[in-house]
Amino acid sequence: MFYDLALQYDSKTRRCDLVLGDDGDLVIDETPIPAILMSLGLDRRAAPDDPLPDGRSQFLTPSSFSERRGAVADGLGLQGDRTGSKLWLLNRAKETETTRLMCAFWLAEALAWAETETGEPAQIEVEWLRPGTLGYRVMVADSSVSLSRTLEA
Repeated sequence: MFYDLALQYDSKTRRCDLVLGDDGDLVIDETPIPAILMSLGLDRRAAPDDPLPDGRSQFLTPSSFSERRGAVADGLGLQGDRTGSKLWLLNRAKETETTRLMCAFWLAEALAWAETETGEPAQIEVEWLRPGTLGYRVMVADSSVSLSRTLEA
């Protein structure tokens, strides 16, 4: 069973905010939706061999700590678990089948917790909605989230 603070997604600003009840208290969500939104919305730290979107590399320009991003909570975990997704690495990707497959791979990586929590892996669908825009739908325990990402390539 899931118990998280409820999040409300605003598609215009592409941001989430906590939900307050009529009494002014934070609302508790018993679905996996907040966990899914956090998994997809936070930036997972890029590995040393992941190419960065702006073309920087350890060979061309020394990359700083912040260029590889990463969720702040990762520094607090004792197990070495990572939060978020590497979808941010697609910001300047081209519209190719490889890009679509990388999106699906990074979504599965970000949602790996679902199998531990529910006994079943997250169901993931990724497709090109229109030129330059990837759409993806993920489902965990009968709750689904559909989002899109516009690429700047």
